Amino acid sequence: MPHSSAHRDSLVGARLARGASPWLLPTVATAAVSLVRARRSGAARAVAVPATALAAGMLWFFRDPEREIAEGRVISPADGVVQSIMPWKDGRTRVAIFMSPLNVHVNRAPLAGTVTSVEHIPGGFVPAFNKESENNERVVWHFDTELGDIEMIQIAGAVARRIVPYIPEGTKIEQGDRIGLIRFGSRVDLYLPEGVEVAVEVGQKTVAGVTRIDRD
Repeated sequence: MPHSSAHRDSLVGARLARGASPWLLPTVATAAVSLVRARRSGAARAVAVPATALAAGMLWFFRDPEREIAEGRVISPADGVVQSIMPWKDGRTRVAIFMSPLNVHVNRAPLAGTVTSVEHIPGGFVPAFNKESENNERVVWHFDTELGDIEMIQIAGAVARRIVPYIPEGTKIEQGDRIGLIRFGSRVDLYLPEGVEVAVEVGQKTVAGVTRIDRD
């Protein structure tokens, strides 16, 4: 059943994503220091407003809300919008989900199973909506599941220049488990096995762990 766009995440009760600290800590520290010094320094006051706004933005970007994991064989690994649905030469179907900087950046396991490989592949950093993003920096995941081998690719974009896997090869995972972070948005590609019908459509919003990707 398609996910309703009424779903909203909040910072209330949300934790911060693992892997956010290299970006978040310096920003928050700058904001805190400038606010403390603002009473005595005009320069500090000038810095305080943008620094505080940036820190608030970082807290929002790196939120990691709890989710009630949906039922279904395959659920979305990413928050975003379905960019394309493409039949592949080997019979699989690729569902590409574009993540904007406003989406939650933590990706989740689309099925339960075992991580059979996690491969980092260096590449470029063109915008994730560009066809040439196929050659971007990426991490390729393979999961051994009840549907067989499932491939998922985290692709970096023009801004997202670091992908942070959370779990190593050999890890047993449950559906909806957090598996990694893409900093500042980009794209996640999920390859459905031959014979699995796609339930989403191009332009549909998805929520990681909530939106079902396949149809019975």
